[in-house]
Amino acid sequence: MEKNVMETVKALKGRSLMEPFDFSVDELEALFCLGDDIIDNPQKYAHICDNKILATLFYEPSTRTRLSFETAMCRLGGKVIGFADPKASSVSKGETIGDTARIISGYADIIAMRHFVEGAPKAAAMASSVPVINAGDGGHQHPTQTLADLMTIHRLKGSFDNLTIGMCGDLKYGRTVHSLLKAMSRYNNVKFVFIAPDELKMPQDLIDELGESISWTETKSMEEAMPQLDVLYMTRVQQERFDDKEQYERLKDSYILDKAKMALAKEDMMVLHPLPRVNEIEFDVDEDPRALYFDQAIYGMYVRMALIVALLGLTPGELTWEKTRRLPLAIHPEAKEVACTNPKCVTNNDRAVKALARPTEDGHWACEYCDTVMK
Repeated sequence: MEKNVMETVKALKGRSLMEPFDFSVDELEALFCLGDDIIDNPQKYAHICDNKILATLFYEPSTRTRLSFETAMCRLGGKVIGFADPKASSVSKGETIGDTARIISGYADIIAMRHFVEGAPKAAAMASSVPVINAGDGGHQHPTQTLADLMTIHRLKGSFDNLTIGMCGDLKYGRTVHSLLKAMSRYNNVKFVFIAPDELKMPQDLIDELGESISWTETKSMEEAMPQLDVLYMTRVQQERFDDKEQYERLKDSYILDKAKMALAKEDMMVLHPLPRVNEIEFDVDEDPRALYFDQAIYGMYVRMALIVALLGLTPGELTWEKTRRLPLAIHPEAKEVACTNPKCVTNNDRAVKALARPTEDGHWACEYCDTVMK
C-alpha cells in the first residue's frame, strides 16, 4: 500500500467505531485500501493477530455479523471469546453494561458488541480500556454493515461518486439504509431514489438533517425506478422493529424483486441486501450476475479484518503482546444532563449510564447515546 494510506490507517489505532461518521472520507478510503490488500495478499495478514483476542458480546440474535467478526479474527490468526445469548452472561444477574465492558476489556484486546438497546455500545466504549466496535444497537446504528456495503461498492465500482442509489423496502426502521445514506452523502454527485410505501418512508428528520448534502426523489414504484439505478439496496420489512403486528403483516410483501423487474435495470446495476432476506428477493434472481448480496457478505468479512487490524494498530510481519488502549470517545463540550425521551435508549435501560445531551443548531437537545432529539 502507498505510504500515505498506511499513515492514515495508523491514525485509527486505539479508536472505537460507533457510527460511520466516526471516520473521515480519507480514513474510510484508507480502510478500504487495506481491505483490498488483505484480499489480494491474504498470507501477509495470516498471523498479524497471533497474540490478540476479540470478544464478541452479542445481546441480540445475529448470524452473519457475529460469524463474520469471528471468522475475520480467526483469519488474522487471533482468538475469539464471548457469548451469543445474554442469558449466558452476567447481564441476567443485573450487571451493568459498563461493568461488563470493564471486565471483558481486561481479558480481550478488542470488543465487538451488538445490543438491542440504542447507545449501549457507546456506553461500553466509555467504560472499556480497549477499542469497541458497534456491531448494531437496536434500530440506531450498524456501522460495520455500512462498511461492508461501501467496501462492496468500492471493490466493484471503483468509486463512490456519480452514482444513483435506490433504497427499497423498510426505509423507516432500517438502520442499514439510514447509515448508508449518511455515509454516501459525503461523496460527489450521488443521487438517491427512495422506494417505499407511505408507512415505511425514509424519516423526514433524517432527510432534513442531511439537508443539501443529498439529492433525492421518492417513488412507490420499483418499475419506475429500476432503469436509472447504479445500485439497488433491498431491505426486508423487519418484524422485530414493529410494535403493531397487524401493520407488519400488511406491509411485509410490499416489494419483491424478481426477474421481470431485473430486466428493466442497467446491465451493470448492483443489487445489495444486508441479509437475511425473507421473500423480498425471488430465489431465481440469485442466478443474475448483478445479484451481489452474497459477495457483499464476504466483503463484509474482509472489511472487518481491515477494521480489526487498523484499530489495533498492527503491522504485517510484526507481532506484539502490547495491548492497544482505546482512545477516549469525544463528548460534546456543552453536553449536559437531559433525560432522553427514547424508551429504547441505554440511558433508560441501564442504571449506571448517566443521561447526556448535546445542543443542536435549532435550539434543541440530542442524546449523546442514541441521537434522539428532545423538542
